[in-house]
Amino acid sequence: MAYPSAAHPSPPRQPSVKVILAAADVSRVVDRIAHQILEKTQGAAGTVLLGIPTRGVPLARRLAARIGAFEDVAIPAGVLDITLYRDDLRRHATRAVGPTQLPAGGIDGRRVVLVDDVLFSGRTVRAALDALSDVGRPASVQLAVLVDRGHRQLPIRADYVGKNIPTALAENVKVTLAETDGVDEVKLYGEATTA
Repeated sequence: MAYPSAAHPSPPRQPSVKVILAAADVSRVVDRIAHQILEKTQGAAGTVLLGIPTRGVPLARRLAARIGAFEDVAIPAGVLDITLYRDDLRRHATRAVGPTQLPAGGIDGRRVVLVDDVLFSGRTVRAALDALSDVGRPASVQLAVLVDRGHRQLPIRADYVGKNIPTALAENVKVTLAETDGVDEVKLYGEATTA
């Protein structure tokens, strides 16, 4: 049996990459979530979409635009910054605090749909719920995500899911959007394998 030597090192290990959603798929998923919101909220009356930075913000704006296109109704979309509510602030580099931008009329007494790109442990959503309680008192709160990859650490469930992707803990789901990254795509990065 031959073993790698200094003269012939093992090839570098490359993570496996699989495209889960291409640009056209992302558009279809956003349209489907928009239809589901319209159906579940009886036309989205009294509904506000709040995107969780970073990629939840353009997703919320896209959903608002698609809902408007389907039903000719204006759905307000805003931004909910959760930086100071995260439970991992001490373990990671300092994050810049972003602006929370509530739509005109605020959120009191309205149905708020939080929008994010990936649902994983549930800790981001917990932080968003804490942040939400400091800016108003909605009548109800729902959650829309582009991807649910499982592995929840908290009892949190999405009301609207674009795609369920069963993953291993060692795998990583990466969402890119045209507004932030130049392209719409969802990739699954697996464990490193020999090239």
